[in-house]
Amino acid sequence: MNTLQSAVRRRRAVAAAGVVSAGLLVLSACDKPTSMATLTVGSDSVSSEATCGGEGKSLKTSALTQCLKDKGIESISVDPDETVRFGVDPEIADEGWTILMNGQPLTEASKKTYRTIPGSVFFNAQYGAQGNSTLVSIKAGEKDTQGLWNFKLEKDA
Repeated sequence: MNTLQSAVRRRRAVAAAGVVSAGLLVLSACDKPTSMATLTVGSDSVSSEATCGGEGKSLKTSALTQCLKDKGIESISVDPDETVRFGVDPEIADEGWTILMNGQPLTEASKKTYRTIPGSVFFNAQYGAQGNSTLVSIKAGEKDTQGLWNFKLEKDA
C-alpha cells in the first residue's frame, strides 16, 4: 500500500509541475503592461494604460495624430469648480511628462508624479476648449514622445 501511495504522490507532483510550467509559458507570451496614468476629480477617478506607445520607444508623428483620434478613451465628469488631479507611475515621471489639451501643450514638462489643474481650464475657450468635452492627454517624454495616455473630460453642469 505504501508503494501505491508513493506512486500517486509522484504523479501528482509531476502533474503539478506540468501545470506550473504551462502557466509560466502562457504568462511569458503576454505583453508587459504599460505604466498607468490616473485622473481624479473629487472622489471619482479613471486610470488607463498607454493609448499609444508607453514601451520606451519614440512614437512617429503619424502615430501620434492617429492616437489622438482614438475612440476607446476613458471619460470622467468634471465640475468646472473642482480640481483635476493627474497622477502618473514613476516610469512616466522619469521620462518627463506634459499635459496636452486637444493635442496642444497645456503645461511645461514635469518629472513629478502628481499635478493639479483647476477644472475650469478644460472648458475655457481661452485655452482652446470647445463645447462640453475636452480631450486631455498625458505625453511621456520631454523631447521625443514615448507614449500617450488619453482621457475625455466631460463638463458636469
